[in-house]
Amino acid sequence: LMEALNDIGASEFLGVKTLTVSVYTTWVTRSDLPGAAQIALAMLSLVVALVTIERWARRRQRYWSSPQKARSFTPHRLGTVSGLVVFALGLLPVFIGFIAPASYLVVEAWKRVRFAGLSPRLLSETLNTVTLSAMATLAILLFGVVIAYTARSLPGRITAALQRITTVGYAMPGTVVAIGILLPVAALDRMIDRAALAWLGAPTGLLLIGSGAALGYAYVARFLAIAVGSVEAGFSRIPRSFDHAARSLGQNVTGTFRHVHLPLSKPSLVAAGLLVFVDCMKELPAALLLRPLNFETLATHLYGEAARGTYEEASIAALAIVLVGTLPVAILARFGRWKS
Repeated sequence: LMEALNDIGASEFLGVKTLTVSVYTTWVTRSDLPGAAQIALAMLSLVVALVTIERWARRRQRYWSSPQKARSFTPHRLGTVSGLVVFALGLLPVFIGFIAPASYLVVEAWKRVRFAGLSPRLLSETLNTVTLSAMATLAILLFGVVIAYTARSLPGRITAALQRITTVGYAMPGTVVAIGILLPVAALDRMIDRAALAWLGAPTGLLLIGSGAALGYAYVARFLAIAVGSVEAGFSRIPRSFDHAARSLGQNVTGTFRHVHLPLSKPSLVAAGLLVFVDCMKELPAALLLRPLNFETLATHLYGEAARGTYEEASIAALAIVLVGTLPVAILARFGRWKS
């Protein structure tokens, strides 16, 4: 539900008037930032209400499992006809959702490459996308580890509330996050510019927005929940007795993390990093609204080409997103099979 609420590219391209599209058109097309902020506030209220209802519905749920009582699934061999039917039904979503669109992208991209070759601008945008996503992933992992380890080392209401706050950002649409960041960051940019002009005699301009710091902060706010959840899941598999043993051997909190938790939670950190990297790479609403001038990512390039109707150009960027996004997923799947 939250991913559908966050979508802007497919909704606008297919002519579906959603709240996210309304925020973008009100802000960019009509130059009405206060009106866009009002719509974003309404969306934020809706998201907070949905998250609150979801948590209230699960407030008394508890999960428990016992390895001794776990039952393994016994395979059921199907007949030839029924097996083909089940295989076709299982393949249908994959064909509609991936094989058919990817095949179309390959055909259109091949037409474009045969006609004019690869554009140097596309290579630059790929580098921008990978660099920005990698830097944001490192920052998000750092914050995620700090929050998850603080919650483990110092359990209490404050740390639990901090963890709940991190999940709200992932539920919020990118346009809401962009507007919430743009207004205070723009005010801070003006303050820095006036201070630099008064003290140094040289203006700084849009220092935070123009450098991409605002977009990086938006990525952190949007995807911090993924890192916190993955790292916390990794920490939960480490028995508390390991902490007590490390403390009895003279290790403090930092030493326990460096010598015990960090080595044992590397698989969770790798999984969190790959998931965050893929999400950052294909994020469109926040990148579309907060990117610096003359800075394009693959997602914004794809949006611009699709809006102009140049589908051959758009297909190459779309295929690049698929390829770059599939590589971490393939690594994660292979890592999971190796671990099992």
